[in-house]
Parts: sequence; structure tokens; C-alpha cells
Amino acid sequence: MNRPGLLHIIERLEGFLGKLPETIRRPVLHELTPLKELFLQQRAPRFVITGANTRPLQEIVSTLFGWAPPAESREMLMELFRWHAMELGGRGTVSFLDARGADRATLSKIDEELKTQPADLLLHLADDDSHVIEPSELDNLATFLAAHPAGHAQPRVVGVVFQQTEARAHRHNGDKPRSAPIRTRSQLQSALQQHAGVGPHLLQVVEIRTETADKDAAEFMTFLARNMPNEARVEMARIAHDRTTQTEIAQTLVKSTTAICAAIGAQPIPLADLPILTALQLVMVSGVMYISGRERSLRAATEFIGALGVNVGAGMILREGTRALLKFFPGWGNVVCGAVAGAGTYAIGRAAIVYFLEGLTLGDARRTYLSSRKKRASRDPRHVQQIEATP
Repeated sequence: MNRPGLLHIIERLEGFLGKLPETIRRPVLHELTPLKELFLQQRAPRFVITGANTRPLQEIVSTLFGWAPPAESREMLMELFRWHAMELGGRGTVSFLDARGADRATLSKIDEELKTQPADLLLHLADDDSHVIEPSELDNLATFLAAHPAGHAQPRVVGVVFQQTEARAHRHNGDKPRSAPIRTRSQLQSALQQHAGVGPHLLQVVEIRTETADKDAAEFMTFLARNMPNEARVEMARIAHDRTTQTEIAQTLVKSTTAICAAIGAQPIPLADLPILTALQLVMVSGVMYISGRERSLRAATEFIGALGVNVGAGMILREGTRALLKFFPGWGNVVCGAVAGAGTYAIGRAAIVYFLEGLTLGDARRTYLSSRKKRASRDPRHVQQIEATP
């Protein structure tokens, strides 16, 4: 499912929401916001590289993201102080702007780049054998932080210290061993914290050690995924392959979709909302698939829902039959219909998480679907009333 297809579904949903009472429309739109940020506005993460580190950009990306660049890419020339998108071996794409060594003549060029494509995080680099934290680089960092346009989340700063091998880190030209890594990290953290334009935006200072580079890179990517804005969080989670972060995003998707379906299902518009509910459930499953590292596919999502034993026609009969039986109970009839829609959506979402993210079998997913539907159905009437009461 491509972005235009998702946009079409969202536009249909927003058109349907215009028919709902204000007390329902407002909280449903609130639940729709994270879905639009995570999937409709989804993009590659953007990082600005600053600091005095002299490593080539591709080597930095290779170390921080556990990526082996193709041999031919090492000879590729990159324009300085511009955004460059790097595809990390099928895991996803990340954009970098290498701003190290910028001077007055090039700051305006970088400022234009940041206004066009604002950064998510700024990575300020240092080697463990560095003796001085350059004030000019800190001033540049503050300038880049101030360049973000209004309406975009304020970027944060992460300090990164590259530790060398023990022999190189502890000895230099025959000198006695020294605790350079600890000292460099402390110096960098103090310098960043004490700079008035940087300190309030400092997130953390991390170390990347040569001896444990793969482990440190995995932890670093997980840290990045948990601190990305929603628009870039899905792509970063896919790159990091961190199941905890992926599951957190999937749970947000399921929660919001369930609330939307429950609110829509509670409205007295027989059959008209069924295509919307079905489309939302398919989008939810395809979203969980994408978060797990697979491609988005409405066809595959339909096959998965069918494999759970969920039949759209049967669901329609159940829901409309329930509505017909309860039409003599104004208010509560709609609440129960909303419970049916919400419980079914939640159960499908939980089954998708179990199968695509937790790696359980299809049989386990079916059992999760059935048990989750029963549990959710017992709670949903109160949930729908809460939605209606939301200011």
C-alpha cells in the first residue's frame, strides 16, 4: 500500500467524521493525529553531524548504524554541507548533513538546508584522544539549533565519543596509560551543558567502543528510535530492529485505531460506516507488518485477517443484527455497537502484533484474537462513553 492509497483512506475517514457530533469528532481526530504522523507523514530520520572528528562520513555511518557500505560508494563524491540520503542495506534510509568545519561562508548554506529539511537530532562527535573541545564547533552547533523553522519540533543534541582500541586509547607515543575515554566523555558533556545555546537541548553523551562496536551501535540505534519525532520514528525503528520500540509503536497504532473504530461504530448510521471500519482494520494490520520490517500490503493484511477466521460478511451481520435488536434502547444500543467494532479491531491488532512482532505461530495469533476480543468487549462500553465525554 503506497502513500496515495493511505491518503485516500484518511480523506474518506475525515469526510465521514464530518457527519459525527462534535463531542465524538474532536477526540477521534485527536486519535487520528499520531496515525497521520507515523504513516502518512512518515519520512527518513535526519541527522546533522558536528564536532571536530575527522572520520569520513561513510565511516561514521558505518560505525553508528552497523552498516557495511558498498565498495563503490567509498569513492563517491558528496557535496559538502548538503543533505545526503543513505540506504542502509535494505533496512531503511537515513539522511545526513555533515556540518563539521563550517565557517562563516558556509553557515548560510547550511541554514538554507535546515530550513528546507529540519534536523531531528544533531550528533556532536569527539575522539577519545581529543584534547580540546573546539569553541567554534560549539558555536556552530548552537547556530544550527536556532535555525529550525517554526512548527517543527526542536531538535536535540547527542554527544558521541569514539573510543579507540585499548592500546591506542591508553598510550600515545610511549606515554603512560591514561583514562582518556572517561576524561573525553566528561569534558564533552561539560562543554555541551555549559554552552548557553546548547545545554538546554542536550539529550545524552554516549560512547562507541571499538571492542564492542556492534553492541554499542545496536544500543545507540535503539536510543535514537525512542527519541525520534513520530514522523521519523517508524523508519528508525525498522533500521534499529528493536522489537521493544517496534512493539510500542504498534501498540500506539492499535490503540488509536481501536478508539476510532469504537467511536464510529457507536453512531446510528447502518452499513454506511462498514467500509470505513474495514479499511481502518486493514490499514492497522498493514502498518504492524511495516513496523516489523515487512512491506506494507493491504492484500497481505486481508489474507492475515482471513487466516484468523474473521469474516467481513459475518461481522456485518453480527453488528447490524446487534443494532437492530438494541434499537429500542436509545444510547446503550449505540454503545454496544461501538463495543463490537472496538473489540474486533483491538483483537485483530493484538493478533497482528503477536504474529508479526513477537514471532508466534498463526495458531497463537488466532487464540490471541479470540481471547482479546472477549476481554475487550467487556470493557468497551465504558470506553466509548469516555470517548463521548472527552472535551
